[in-house]
Amino acid sequence: MIHFNTLLKKFAEQGEKTGWTFIEVSADLAMQLKPNNRKSFRVKITLDGKLFEGVAMIPMGEGTFILAINAGMRKAIGKQKGDEIAVTAEIDEKGYQLCADFVACLQDEPRAWSYFNTLPKGHQVYFSKWIESAKTIETKSKRIANSVTYLSKNQGYGEMIRGLKENRQNL
Repeated sequence: MIHFNTLLKKFAEQGEKTGWTFIEVSADLAMQLKPNNRKSFRVKITLDGKLFEGVAMIPMGEGTFILAINAGMRKAIGKQKGDEIAVTAEIDEKGYQLCADFVACLQDEPRAWSYFNTLPKGHQVYFSKWIESAKTIETKSKRIANSVTYLSKNQGYGEMIRGLKENRQNL
């Protein structure tokens, strides 16, 4: 387990990470968590005393990692870019658990389930997190249905999002 204080930062121009709010974890601290590791891994973190599980430590090169701090996390701690936060982190052995309702629906559609299982774990998580972020049961159900439909057509998360956006524009 590691403890440190740091500032919330935000990427200006950083490819796919543009606009992300994050905290940086030095190579020394990352080595204390997972020695000689240069790949992404999951941690449990507390930010100013609030617990968040299954958070990805993302490598940035030369041993440095970042932890993305999404809007829900920032709202929970009441902090924004430039604010100082107290951080505690430890390896999360459990890792991220896919949305159970989504998995159950996928298993009822063999073609979608088969294609889903060919996707990298991170791409599977995109679907699940999108579904879990729904604020109502109606939205969650609609997102599950859309995900299963696109996966049964051998289309990934990005293709689905673009397809849904196109469909809205054509209405």
